[in-house]
Amino acid sequence: MAEQPNQSNTPISETPDPGPATPLWQRSTAQLETDYATNGTTGLSEAEAKARLAKNGPNELTAKPQSNLLRFLKQFNNSIIYILAAAAIMTFFMHHYSDSIVIGLVIVANAFIGFFQERSADNALARIKALLVSEAVVIRDGQKLTLPSREVVVGDIVQLEAGDTVPADLRLIDADNLKIQESALTGETDSVLKGEDPLTANDLALADRSNQAFASTAVTNGSGRGIVTVTGAQTEIGTIQQHVAKVKTQPTPLMRNLNRLGLGLSLAILVVAVLLFILGMITHVYSLPTLLIAVITMVVGSMPEGLPASTSVVLAMGTQQMTKQNVIVKTLPAVETLGAVDIINTDKTGTLTKNEMTVTDVLTPQASYTVTGVGYDAAGQVQDQQGQTVAWQNDANLEWLVQIAGQTSDAEFHEEDGQWVLTGEPTDGALTALYHKLTGQDPAPQEIDSLPFDSAIRYSARLVDHRNQRWLLVKGAPQTLLRLMQEQGQTVDVDAWQERLSQLTRQGKRVVALGYQPVPADADEVDDLPIGKDLHLAGMTGIIDPPRPGVADDVKQLRYAGIKVKMITGDDPETAAAIAAQLNLAEQPKAITGPELNQLSDVELVDKIDQYTVFARTTPADKLRIVQAQQKRGHVVSMTGDGVNDAPALKQADIGVAMGIRGTDVAKDSADMVLADDDFTSLLGAVREGRHVFDNIRKTIRFLLPTSFAEGLIVVLSILMDQTLPLFPTQLLWINMVSALTIQFAFIFEPAESGIMKRGPRDVTKGILGKYDIFEVVYVSLLISGLGMFAYDLLTSQGLSAVVGSTMTLNVIIFGKIFYLFNLQNDHPVLSKYFFRNKMSFVIVGILLALQAMIIYWPAMQGVFHTTSANFTYGWGIPILAGIVVLVVTEIAKALRHRWQRLVQDKEQRVTADRQTD
Repeated sequence: MAEQPNQSNTPISETPDPGPATPLWQRSTAQLETDYATNGTTGLSEAEAKARLAKNGPNELTAKPQSNLLRFLKQFNNSIIYILAAAAIMTFFMHHYSDSIVIGLVIVANAFIGFFQERSADNALARIKALLVSEAVVIRDGQKLTLPSREVVVGDIVQLEAGDTVPADLRLIDADNLKIQESALTGETDSVLKGEDPLTANDLALADRSNQAFASTAVTNGSGRGIVTVTGAQTEIGTIQQHVAKVKTQPTPLMRNLNRLGLGLSLAILVVAVLLFILGMITHVYSLPTLLIAVITMVVGSMPEGLPASTSVVLAMGTQQMTKQNVIVKTLPAVETLGAVDIINTDKTGTLTKNEMTVTDVLTPQASYTVTGVGYDAAGQVQDQQGQTVAWQNDANLEWLVQIAGQTSDAEFHEEDGQWVLTGEPTDGALTALYHKLTGQDPAPQEIDSLPFDSAIRYSARLVDHRNQRWLLVKGAPQTLLRLMQEQGQTVDVDAWQERLSQLTRQGKRVVALGYQPVPADADEVDDLPIGKDLHLAGMTGIIDPPRPGVADDVKQLRYAGIKVKMITGDDPETAAAIAAQLNLAEQPKAITGPELNQLSDVELVDKIDQYTVFARTTPADKLRIVQAQQKRGHVVSMTGDGVNDAPALKQADIGVAMGIRGTDVAKDSADMVLADDDFTSLLGAVREGRHVFDNIRKTIRFLLPTSFAEGLIVVLSILMDQTLPLFPTQLLWINMVSALTIQFAFIFEPAESGIMKRGPRDVTKGILGKYDIFEVVYVSLLISGLGMFAYDLLTSQGLSAVVGSTMTLNVIIFGKIFYLFNLQNDHPVLSKYFFRNKMSFVIVGILLALQAMIIYWPAMQGVFHTTSANFTYGWGIPILAGIVVLVVTEIAKALRHRWQRLVQDKEQRVTADRQTD
């Protein structure tokens, strides 16, 4: 933690920072007063406070705004945009206005996406800034003053009461039953009981620093005083803001792959164009103007300018599908990213679990029971060890335990948007829920007097009227109640109880003991009663925040899909490990705590990060380091979270996922995706849709590249073979235009492949296309262009006019695309039950053929595009035959590829079996 300590009595405003010192939690009040040149009773003088304010600045967080215009212009500063802009300019001057407009819209759309993504990051910073409280109660010159929190300085004595928000980071010097809700920083649901005594540990996680209070956290109970140790940006919440500001938004794996692909293809096409132009000049195949037009036509024809538009539309369709599954995607590329992740880091509380502390086990002196029903609103029953339902009313101890649970709890529930919201402590909520679950009624405590829970005694007590008699009902730590009974002369088998409750604590469960004792009828104050005398231990309850229903099955399916689920939580390591084991996050989940992480260097952490499944007692900085280490190992990382403490890691991850219901605005602004229903199950569907989206993008690329190159190859081959171009430039532009409007979007509607979740995450380092895909691009482009040129040369050599030949070649290219589309739609043979699965593709092909008929038979179009009303044989028969040839060849290649893959797979299985045998 950043500090401003002082080792003398000299005012801090005049003293330089002496550097590292004894940890705050180890210092005594006297040492703290010396270090911070203050007085724990009277506080600072007004003059000294003003001097420190002038020296160190106000206690506030600042977020430097960036010019929106500059932020927007920065979106155009990348290589892929330059190439797209060049393509747009070329197509514009070639009068191919539709392509130019489409490319321009894609450029602008991508700029806006990046702009709003960066704006979201700034929103996260602004919302963190707003978390600091506006006013604080400070003791100065021995008097209590209510001041704007921005005027609080280091060394100030801050008074805290229930309902207050802590204005700065404090070291507590007085605490009276003080509880503070720190979930925004630590992720731990329960309010933390605070004290003022020094702690002896040399290294403590943030959640374990029980004598410190942190800015922006809320006081839920009791009162206290503390010395301000740091203010503003140096507080823990300020550190989070700095981490969020430092994390730079990285392009998604898909965008990195597309950028590399687009850049490589564009440069290759430009190099070929230059070489072709030089060759044409040397050989004098065409006149200079004709050569120039031919080369530009080749560039435009070969450039897959429809790729960004098609990719954006596929991503947009994926966004719509995810919205139906309660997954809100903020940026289009994030749709696919979740399909590429191989690690999902998730919080425990509320994500893997219900965030509803529940009594799951009951121990009575005679027996052990389980309680069914997960969460606050679930019905439940008491069952014995054989799973048989027990009539709890017939067991005196069980009946007493249920009554004590209801009579000693102050927790209440109210419903908001179909969710039960707890008012009170989670442990009390679990006991209230138990009472309501079994009795069907809300508790109605008959309180006469009560003793609130105190960390010094570790129990609470309530005096009540029950069944025409007065009883003292006691609730607290098991060891405390057992000790009270022993002190009052009772015989208790402590070892037997300890063995039974140890079974629950090993499962990460919180154990609360409940007891009752009769008291005189005129007793009216708890303080006057000998607690423990005639105390009957009704039993003990095991309480835990249970896993969400269905999460264990989701984790199993994610692991089956090659995705590891890691738990990062601020909770206790035993509790976290118990939940991890229940959910089967790994065969043998291994846990590490935040303080243990701090003992590892960044290099050591990267080396060991994959060994751990559970990260407990973590700080926001720990979470950020964990994600960064995983990314350095080559993983594509997803991070889910809901608190302010999750914001840096959410922004750093390849895809941040925030909770929509209980997530803070800071978390939502830092994330790329929001789960509207807070349901971990939604992630499984999102992963599936992400893989589906990538499959369709990959199919689109595999379709666009060879069909685009086929057009350019016709120009290249014509120049190399010293012959007339079989296609006019306007015809090539027509092919591009109708393809951009129709057939290239066919894959948008392609359903997901069967077994999509059986394969592991894709290797993002290998790019979008594999070796076979590149081979496929080459042979298909040569096949389609070769068929077109062969048909043109053969028929024109037999007296067919050049116009009829061009019309026929035009349709050869179009039908080559159509039949190649049928080959690519899925991995099954074309003549199978899957042929009609994508019905929209047939509609799109129908529209394409209608447009082709228009360009061939409409006189106005014939003049512009150099076509003619060719007879069926030349206009349609030969092109359909060429398309069938394309389909047959590509289907044979598909079958050979499948056979080769099976042989490789069988060989790998035999090698694995041999190793296992050895």
